[in-house]
Amino acid sequence: MLQRFFILCSGADATLLKTCSEGEQNKYAGIGATVFFTAVMAFIASSYALYTVFDNIYIAILFGMIWGLLIFNLDRFIVSTIKKNTSFGNELSQAAPRIVLAIIIAVVISKPLEMKIFEKEINQVLLEQKNELTLANKQQLALQYTPQVEKLNQDIAALKGEITGKEAETNALYDTYISEAEGRAGTMLLGKGPVYAEKREKHDASLAELQLLKEANTQKIKDIEAQIANLNTEYTEVVKNSQPIIDGFDGLMARINALGELPWFPSFFIFLLFLAIETSPIIAKLLAPKGEYDLKLEDQESAIKTWILQKVGERKKILVTDTELNEKIYGEIAEEEAVYAYKKQKAEELMQLQADAFHDMQVKQL
Repeated sequence: MLQRFFILCSGADATLLKTCSEGEQNKYAGIGATVFFTAVMAFIASSYALYTVFDNIYIAILFGMIWGLLIFNLDRFIVSTIKKNTSFGNELSQAAPRIVLAIIIAVVISKPLEMKIFEKEINQVLLEQKNELTLANKQQLALQYTPQVEKLNQDIAALKGEITGKEAETNALYDTYISEAEGRAGTMLLGKGPVYAEKREKHDASLAELQLLKEANTQKIKDIEAQIANLNTEYTEVVKNSQPIIDGFDGLMARINALGELPWFPSFFIFLLFLAIETSPIIAKLLAPKGEYDLKLEDQESAIKTWILQKVGERKKILVTDTELNEKIYGEIAEEEAVYAYKKQKAEELMQLQADAFHDMQVKQL
C-alpha cells in the first residue's frame, strides 16, 4: 500500500507501471517518496516561517499545508512531465524552470530554520539592538524636553541671582551704618548720630525689600520647579509608552537582519541543504536511467501519435479528393442544356411574382 502511495506521488501511470518489473516499480516509488518528503519539509519550514509572522499556530499550519500541497503538486507535475531522452541536455532544459524556482524556495524556506538554529545568537544581537534603540529613543525624546527644562533652570538661576544681589546690597548697607556707628567710616564720629540713623533707615528699607523679594522669588521658583517636575514626569511617561514598541522589535524582518549580522558560512550550508532537498525530486528523475516503464510509455505515446497523424493524413486526402470530385461534377452540370432551361424558367417565374407583388402594393397606396 505504501508503495502504491509513493507511485501515486511520482505521477507515473500506475496501470502501466504494474506491467513492469518489481525493480522498476521500486524506482518510481523512490522518486515518489522524494516528492512526498520534499513537500513535508516545505510544510514544516513554511509553517514555522508563518508562525513567526502571525504568532498563531492554526493560521501557520493552514497556510503551511497549502504551501506544502503547492510544492507537492508542482514537483509531481514536473517529475511526471520530464521524459527520458537520449540527450541529457533536453531533460535538463525541461527541469530548468523548476531548478530556478527551487533556488528561490530554498532561500525563503531555509531562513526560518536558520533563525531557529541560531535563535540564541539572534536574541543576543536583538538585545544589543534593542538597547541601542532604547538609548537613541531616550536621546531623541530628551531633545524635545531638555531645552524647556534648561530655560526653566535659567529662570530659577536668574531669580536666585536677584536675591543674591539684593542680599549683597543689603549687607553693604549694614556694613555702612555699623561703620558709621563705630566711627570707622563716614563722619568718623563714634556714636549713633543723624547720619547713622539715615544709613540705618536705608538698610532697613533694603532689608524689607529683600524679604519681599525672597518671598516672591521663592514662590516663583517653586512654580518653575513644579513645571520642571511635570516635564520630567511627562518625559518618563513618553519613554515608558514607547518602550513596548522597542521590546516588540523581534519580528521576522528584524530576525532576518539580525541573522545577517552573524557569520555567513553556517547559513550558507543550511541553504545548500534546503536547495538539495528542493531539487531532489528533479535530480532523482534526471539521474534515474531509462528503464522498462519509460520504453513502454514511449511506445504508447508514439503509437497514439502515429495513429493521430494517420487520421489527419486521411482527412486531408478525403478533403482533396472530395474537392476534385465536386469541381468535376458541378462543371459537367453547368454544361447541360436541360439544367440551363430549368433555371431560366424558375428565374422568369420569380421575376413575374415580384412584379405582381410590386403592382399590388402600388395599387393599395393610391
